[in-house]
Amino acid sequence: MSSFLAPLKRGPWRHARDRDLIHVAAVAAVAVTASLGLVWLVYAAYVWRIASASPLAPPDCRDLLVFGRRLAGDRPERDFRLRLERALVLVGQGRVRRLFLLGGRSGGRVSEAAAGAAWLREHGLPPEVIPRLEQASTDSLDNLRHARSLLREEGADRALPPVGLVTSRYHLPRCLLLARWLGFESGVAVAAEERFQLDGRYAFRLFVEAAYVMWIDLGLRWARLTGQERLLMRVR
Repeated sequence: MSSFLAPLKRGPWRHARDRDLIHVAAVAAVAVTASLGLVWLVYAAYVWRIASASPLAPPDCRDLLVFGRRLAGDRPERDFRLRLERALVLVGQGRVRRLFLLGGRSGGRVSEAAAGAAWLREHGLPPEVIPRLEQASTDSLDNLRHARSLLREEGADRALPPVGLVTSRYHLPRCLLLARWLGFESGVAVAAEERFQLDGRYAFRLFVEAAYVMWIDLGLRWARLTGQERLLMRVR
């Protein structure tokens, strides 16, 4: 049951006291009601397509952003290990220019990024590959925002390089959407799992993800339409 409810712990309901995000939730609810649920079905189809069809490697050698996940006893749990294993495979194939591990402290003594780096070294990461650690955030939006700062640190106006976004299939739709809003125009999704396998746990995660993606995208589109700069600043 705990794995079934895991998405609820870090979903949009964490922001229940944020008035701007409550406003966004209301906009999404109106859109779903007015469309008799068709809007949600459109986002569900998007989530399904990204989760099921994302490749196991980027099309070329590029910077790799590996998303962390809440640790279990200061160690990567199953989903996080699959993400790290995919990164290790891509490093071995010579497809990684620079490796970035994303994730701050989420309740443990070490950050998700630091735990991921330690795991990679234990499992054969070549010594010449030195991961860059983003340890300042624990949600996907801040992960990407801080990663963007790391990528641009050589100059404020430097264009963002092509990146591969490595995470679990159920998490890819959200990350890809946020990456587009944050200016990662050439970012591509890279699936951690070898294949898409639908079971009860995954179906529930995809259900939650579709609602989350709809909430984010409709909210930001509404903010852009109505000129709500405070909301738009979250993706700038």
